[in-house]
Amino acid sequence: MVQRRQRERSLFEVLLPDGHKLWPDWLRKIDTLLEDEAVIEVVALGLEARWPQSRRRGRLGTPAEVVIRMLILKHLFDWSYDDLEREVRANLVYRAFTRIDAGEVPDAKTILKIARALGPEVIERLHRQVIEVAKRAGVTHGRRFRIDTTVVETNVHYPTDSTLLQDGVRALTRTMHQGCAALGDPPSAVRNRLRSVARRCIAIRLQSRREELRPALVRSYRRLMSTTYAVLRDAATMVRRVGQRVRTAMGTTVTRLRRVQQRLQELRPIVERVLDQTGARVIGGDIHVPEKVLSVFEPHTEAIRKGKMVKPTEFGKLVTIQETEHQIIAAYDVHTRRPADVTLWTAALDRHRLMFGRAPELATADRGFSSTSNEQAATDRGVRRVVLPWRGPKSPARRAYERQRWFRRGQRWRVGSEGRISVLKRRHGLDRCRYHGEEGMLRWVGLGVIANNLVSTATFSRNRTTA
Repeated sequence: MVQRRQRERSLFEVLLPDGHKLWPDWLRKIDTLLEDEAVIEVVALGLEARWPQSRRRGRLGTPAEVVIRMLILKHLFDWSYDDLEREVRANLVYRAFTRIDAGEVPDAKTILKIARALGPEVIERLHRQVIEVAKRAGVTHGRRFRIDTTVVETNVHYPTDSTLLQDGVRALTRTMHQGCAALGDPPSAVRNRLRSVARRCIAIRLQSRREELRPALVRSYRRLMSTTYAVLRDAATMVRRVGQRVRTAMGTTVTRLRRVQQRLQELRPIVERVLDQTGARVIGGDIHVPEKVLSVFEPHTEAIRKGKMVKPTEFGKLVTIQETEHQIIAAYDVHTRRPADVTLWTAALDRHRLMFGRAPELATADRGFSSTSNEQAATDRGVRRVVLPWRGPKSPARRAYERQRWFRRGQRWRVGSEGRISVLKRRHGLDRCRYHGEEGMLRWVGLGVIANNLVSTATFSRNRTTA
């Protein structure tokens, strides 16, 4: 049964009358912000959606209050689930913050399963509630607006054709061995070709260093592709056998067989696409293959070039970060396909007006968002000062316009979005997503943004109190 709050008495109240002195000021303020009933209700409704009957019966589960506080703590410090379990178990302050106190700390797997139940929609509603908390605290009023984009990388290695084929063979072979165990066959019933694939990948890596070895490189790729085709044929046979066995199997065997069947059906088209793009590049010489697969395990990954010298190409998803005053991220968006920055401006302004009930007094972004139509759209929506530096050659009138004091002041404030993105990446883990799939990316970015907003709200409130 889903619980809203933890009902046990605080360990600090029993053993440590002066335990409040151990708390950092900013964490104490976040603790107060999370007392909001609406925040807890969002999480509780998300947990109840898993099993409708859990609203009124069943054993007591981890309270919604504990769930949200543990997830916030995880993303405040960019911990893994194992780190989270270890730190909360050993630290009295974290026990008090998560409302576990003298109770048993949920293990890492339990929190992982519960976190998956909170889908992207729940995280989005939770983010809106945190924004409402910041508005009631007087931290933000929507007077300013700035927008920027960044790349959140997926947890993948650098993609090459040979390593993608190796990943596909490894994943298919591992799943087929699981199918053998479910069918009661020995593992040797499916041929293991991983050693030959590994040797072929090593040969490709060595041959790719010298241009005169190009013919040998092509031959090695042909052999690797031939081996992969053989593994795909084995996978098709396994899918057929599992499908026949599912009709007569019973109990947990059916669940295991269906899991193997589903996983093979997911992997086969991905590996086939990798084979097609490898043949097109290595044999056909076509390097511009549309819808290129960059990871067998995270097939939604995109190759994005942002013009960075240190990292010319990043592999992940483009994320829009929309801020208001005092470093509060009012909205975020993970794009399925990379859009042009200039197309994001109008929708972001409309979202800002819907959220705050007013147009910002200042709206700014970098040159990627600049266009005459975007400036006019902001003016039509009631924005008093639009700071969009012009791209390309500027007329004398435009140069004089951009040299005005308010315009340069707006540009200086816009640069803060770069620092906010850096904080998100360094402190809250938005440099690389550790969750799986597109939904995992949405949850990862959302929880990181929520953690940032809580820290910013707590910092501003504490500074205003001490001023």
